[in-house]
Amino acid sequence: MKKKIIVNDKMQKGYCYECIEPEGQNFDPRFKPELTPQQMLELGVFGGKYMTDCQKEFPASWFKNAKLCPHKHDADLNCFGVNASLPLSVWMKKAWIHPIDPRGWFQWYCRYYMGRRLIDEDDRQIKRWKAIQRHIAQVKRYCKKNDLDCRKKQRQAILHWAYDSRKL
Repeated sequence: MKKKIIVNDKMQKGYCYECIEPEGQNFDPRFKPELTPQQMLELGVFGGKYMTDCQKEFPASWFKNAKLCPHKHDADLNCFGVNASLPLSVWMKKAWIHPIDPRGWFQWYCRYYMGRRLIDEDDRQIKRWKAIQRHIAQVKRYCKKNDLDCRKKQRQAILHWAYDSRKL
């Protein structure tokens, strides 16, 4: 059942982890993402730049219809056509990045989805994921249901956290 993954990409060399749960199953009961990593990549997240050099780590199916741009961040590829990302330097300054997942929350989520479990880091990231509820509450408060032109940047940011902001 356990699967060993060895990572060698631009941001990580020789990192090894085990997937101890089946892909997409046995999540912490507090963590109920509405979108899979594959769905997020197909919808358009992170300007298409985020996962361009680490595809070997994850299933090829995730990338078959993904909106990717290996050369630069392209906001037009995002589901809502706006840039809702902060530079990696900001993430690092705010201590949002853990060394085992140098790309941040989405990398953690992809690895968690694959079956990796790290109790302390999983707890930290799930708390961060839950904190996005405040943005969801703002969209619900200030936008008419299904008005996808209302708060597009906030909707895109919510989408980056595996919440389906198209349904708000």
